[in-house]
Amino acid sequence: INEFTSPGARFAVGMADDADVGSNSLQGYELETNEYFEVEVKESQEGGKFAELVLRRALDRETEQSLHLVLTALDGGDPPRSGTAQLWINVTDANDNPPVFAQDRYRVRLREDAPPGLIVLNVSASDADAGTNAHITYGFGETPAKVLQKFIVEAETGKITLKEPLDFEDTRSYTLLVEARDRGGLVSHCKVEVEVLDVNDNPPEITLLSVSSPVPEDSPAGTIVALLNVDDPDSGENGQVSCELSGKEPLTIVTSSGGSYKVLVLAKALDREEAAFHELVLRASDGGDPARTGTARIRVTVLDANDNAPVFSQAEYTVRVPEDVPVGSVLVTVTATDADEGLNGQVKYS
Repeated sequence: INEFTSPGARFAVGMADDADVGSNSLQGYELETNEYFEVEVKESQEGGKFAELVLRRALDRETEQSLHLVLTALDGGDPPRSGTAQLWINVTDANDNPPVFAQDRYRVRLREDAPPGLIVLNVSASDADAGTNAHITYGFGETPAKVLQKFIVEAETGKITLKEPLDFEDTRSYTLLVEARDRGGLVSHCKVEVEVLDVNDNPPEITLLSVSSPVPEDSPAGTIVALLNVDDPDSGENGQVSCELSGKEPLTIVTSSGGSYKVLVLAKALDREEAAFHELVLRASDGGDPARTGTARIRVTVLDANDNAPVFSQAEYTVRVPEDVPVGSVLVTVTATDADEGLNGQVKYS
């Protein structure tokens, strides 16, 4: 009997034979006490009495797969005599149970450098039905296309595999809606939450926003020479950046109040006569292990200021001149030089 059979359904179980006649013959039937069936006595057209089982309560194969009952036939003699029959009732399955996942929600963490083909996890569901009604296939429910590009689920096993590389800087988490479907079309769902863990896969990026060049050599200490932005898209220590300048340059780097911008300022006075330009290498390192670095080159030209007086090649010249030297004769040539450049370095004599 199928477990979907409605209460009130009747099942003929045959007729008992009694060789006696009259009141000594078959008079009725009794059924062993149980929760599901009753017996009713029916008379055939020939006058015989046969038994019908009447279902009084819905069956449930998942609770009881079979029933063993004793049917007794009674006569009317004194003393009465009886005969028994064994009733084996097998309850056949109906698809009345949906699949049930082992967990309503799964959580898993994946590093962003996880290789495609990696098994993320196995979801599993069970079905209390039997046979084909308990055969489950897995798939994704209503899921964004972006998620379907990254993950695939194996229909027969529920194994979820990474399909494409992850990128923490693009997407930090995914929610997968996985469904389990039996052959009868009953469906259940669970959620799989995938958290993407950051890997130090991005070096710091240095962007020069502005550079003042040339810089007058008489600029005071603290003058802003360059404005730049240093950024690392990684998170945590992987995204914490420190900067340094190479060499012993007359500039220093200062972090702005916002934290994301940095400025290069003069740490001391410039001297064009000592160095006409400065080649700077800015190195930014993050806090990852191992650390990743980014560099930027900055060339600052020093603009001359008239900070040097002309200097004679000699402080004193002694010249011996004959008294008959002609007028217009060159007596001596004096020379002076100026360390400045351009007009600042052109010397005139008087």
